[in-house]
Amino acid sequence: MAATSLFPALEPRRHGMLAVDALHTIYWEECGNPDGVPVLFLHGGPGAGLSPQHRRFFDPQHYRVILFDQRGAGKSTPSGEWRANTTPLLIDDIEALRALFGIEQWLVFGGSWGSTLALAYGEAHPERCLGFILRGIFLCTRVEVDWFIDGVRWFYPELHAQFASLIPEAERGDLLAAYARRILSDDPALFWPAVRNWSRFEGRRVHLLPQPEEASDDGFDLALGRLEAHYMVNHAFLDEDQLIAQIARIQHLPAAIVQGRYDMICPPLSAQRLHQAWPGSRLQMVDDAGHGALETGIAQALVAATEQFKRRRFD
Repeated sequence: MAATSLFPALEPRRHGMLAVDALHTIYWEECGNPDGVPVLFLHGGPGAGLSPQHRRFFDPQHYRVILFDQRGAGKSTPSGEWRANTTPLLIDDIEALRALFGIEQWLVFGGSWGSTLALAYGEAHPERCLGFILRGIFLCTRVEVDWFIDGVRWFYPELHAQFASLIPEAERGDLLAAYARRILSDDPALFWPAVRNWSRFEGRRVHLLPQPEEASDDGFDLALGRLEAHYMVNHAFLDEDQLIAQIARIQHLPAAIVQGRYDMICPPLSAQRLHQAWPGSRLQMVDDAGHGALETGIAQALVAATEQFKRRRFD
């Protein structure tokens, strides 16, 4: 298997649902070698959910891969539910899954929001982590959220103008708050236009090169829009720059960081800051890529990272 392409399509060995509280039940799946090195996959968004492609970053002969849809995302229920949905609760869910599978330690793999959650989980439970593979770094600082909502207008002025056009001029001074009020409303006349517009605003700047427009998916748009707005307006339930401030808790662990040079969702400065704060981490800047995990250069770098971790001894 060359480290320059994804592994072949893979079906889960088993899958199921885990009730994590009275409201939320999360979907999980297990792939690969049941006796292999455990690895946890954390999807982005929040709210984006799993794709069958996510299983393909890992050699199924070597890794025991655990994937799950976070609260409100993908096949987890209730779909798009933002209540009882916080970063500490997601960390608790990860620990519940680790206990369910009887895993002592695992490699943690996450991209975009998944990198945020990976860092937050690692800093809460460093003793459970073997190392990290992180892509498209998002530290959820105020400046990064401001970039996501408004700063990107410098590169996508027409897209930002379309995003703002849904909001009355009197509210456009704080587009995040204006969107959150609509998206988290119980009124379908308010939340449906808002979540669809939010999803379009993000989706059209994921890749370096324009991609064919995908058919709209209301379920995806609802989960993505609601959970992203909920987490951003609440600063991901983290203190400002908490993930850098607490990096000493995981600095002793190996980390591979993969970042697209032209990432318009999570710009490269965050990856550079993380790398500088983490002696021994390795940063690979992919010069011909944006944000998408499946862009050629990023996918190659991620598979190369999982292959390189195969050569490490986790004793």
